[in-house]
Amino acid sequence: MATKVAHEAGKRKEAVARATARQGKGLVSINNIPIDIWQPEFARLRIQEPLIIAGPLAAEVDIKVNVCGGGWASQAEAARLAIAKSLVAYTNSEQLKRMFIAYDRFLLVADTRRKEPRKFGTHSRARAKRQTSYR
Repeated sequence: MATKVAHEAGKRKEAVARATARQGKGLVSINNIPIDIWQPEFARLRIQEPLIIAGPLAAEVDIKVNVCGGGWASQAEAARLAIAKSLVAYTNSEQLKRMFIAYDRFLLVADTRRKEPRKFGTHSRARAKRQTSYR
């Protein structure tokens, strides 16, 4: 008999995280590193938010996350999104989905903001133009 598996992805800026949830003992690893020793601590706490909200449901699921690109903060946000989406996909729980949205909408919906491209006539900035003088 095939085991139940849920694959989900999360993005934030340039970071992309792919999460796989399957039946297990509640182990979570990010890039083959257990979440308990993930650094920096702020990123670890941010990533653990969906696991804390899910409570006993998260204790029945092993989650492996592969994250690349971006900085540590955007990687944490992408991993957080992927974990939350994989938990909802694995459990098919409408109540869990409502709990995530009530806590923070960005647990299930990706933040689409990106860096604005550089404009010509500027000094490496997106908006500020070079000042001109007509006298």
